[in-house]
Order: sequence, then C-alpha cells, then structure tokens
Amino acid sequence: MRLSAPSKWPGLPLRIVSALVLAPPALAALYFGPPYSDMLVCGIGALVAWEWARLCGRGTLGLPGIALIAAVLMAGITAALGHYSLAGWVIATGTAAAALAATRVRLERPLWYAIGGAYLGSAVLAFLWLRADPASGRAVILWLVAVVWATDVGAYAAGRSIGGPRLAPGISPGKTWAGLAGGAMAAAVAGIVVALALGSADLGPRELGRIAVASAVLAVVAQVGDLFESHLKRRVGAKDSSNLIPGHGGVFDRIDGLLAAALALGGAVRLTGGMGDAWL
Repeated sequence: MRLSAPSKWPGLPLRIVSALVLAPPALAALYFGPPYSDMLVCGIGALVAWEWARLCGRGTLGLPGIALIAAVLMAGITAALGHYSLAGWVIATGTAAAALAATRVRLERPLWYAIGGAYLGSAVLAFLWLRADPASGRAVILWLVAVVWATDVGAYAAGRSIGGPRLAPGISPGKTWAGLAGGAMAAAVAGIVVALALGSADLGPRELGRIAVASAVLAVVAQVGDLFESHLKRRVGAKDSSNLIPGHGGVFDRIDGLLAAALALGGAVRLTGGMGDAWL
C-alpha cells in the first residue's frame, strides 16, 4: 500500500472557512468605526491578553493573568473614551501589578507579564487612536489590515511553494526568506490597490511608490511580530496560543503581525505628526 505524500498546504481549507466566517463582521466594525470598532478592538485585546496570560502561566490564569487582562481591557476602554494619556497610566499600573502578582506567587515568568501588558496595551491604544481620526482613520486602518493580511497570504504561499533557507530556524522553523520576500511583495501590491480604491484618483507614481515602500516595511514589521509570538510560544513549550479559531489556533496566532504593525504605524504617525489625507 502506497502512502500519499503529506500536503504542502496543511489545514488550508479549514483556515479559509474560518477566515470567511470571521473576517466580514470584523471588517464591518472597522469600516463603520466607533463604537463598533472600539468594542471589537477592546474585546480582541482582552482575548489576546487572556491567551498571553495562559501561555505565561502554563494553562492557568491566576491573579497575574486577571491583572493583565484587566490592564489591557481598561486601557482600551479608557482610550476609546478619548483619554489616551490616562490609558497609558492604566497600562503602566496594570502591567506593574501583573508582574508583582506573578513574583509574589512565584511564577516563572513575571517579566513576560510585564512585557505582555506593555506590548498588547500599547498596540490596542495605537489601533484605537489610528481609527479615531475622523479624516483618514477608516482608510488608514483598512489599508493596514489589508497590508497585514496580504503579508500573511504572500508569506504562506511563497514559503510553501518556494521553500529555501530558513528565516529564523531557532524561533520558527517553518518561516523562510522566500516567505519574507513574498509577504513584502504581496503587501506592496495590496497597499497600492487599497490606496487607489480608498484614496484620491490622481495619485502619481511617486505617491504610489511611497505607499508600496511603506506597505513592504509594515510587512516586515508584521513578520517580526509573528516571530516575536513564536519566540514566546517556544519559551513556554506551546504550539498555539489557544484553540479558539479552527485552523488558526488562537486569536494571538491570527493577529500577531497586526499588533506589531499597528504599534509601528501608530508610533510613526505620532513622530511625524500625522499621515495626512494626500493619498487616503
């Protein structure tokens, strides 16, 4: 009896079905904006904080996990109400409380609770802040989501089809340099398409080139975020952050790159004084 070779696309049908079920309501919430987008972002932030806490606690939540979830959720709610400076203090206080609680109960990873609170909380605030802009928030967020989604698809397709040298074998053996390049190219194309669809019709080659470069840079950032989550899971000996999404694992597994990209984009916009409405 001859055994068939393992598929190069394991679990792909289930991944597609899950995406088709979950993507439309999420995109609708982001399109229509507050309060729907705020509820979506805060809810997802709390879910990812729950997954992070369970990873650090090896499947248990405890007081440190509750403090971490509360910090991310309350910071998100505070930011959604427009109090971003206060939300930053909520993150700092909640993160310190989670780390202190982990130390007092002698858990192995108190520092990772602190990292989780700062990273997840800041990403949630960045996403809410970007979407809240009345002039360009919708277009910027839809562009960001499209770029990260294209990165995931392009990296998966190129990595599976081409293979080649591993990107970071000690962290995530399945990722390749071909996948990194494929993700960046797919993101550049998606970024241009979304800019043309949502922006002004008179975008010139220079503006489109800048959008393509920005999209490719965010693709690299998104894949760094993916590797960051892989590093955390490897340290705790976990394959997935949870099993909430069939074919994808957990919520964190699905949006690890988006968190990093949102945080990077929010920081860039803050430093440069705004994206402007020139192309979106």
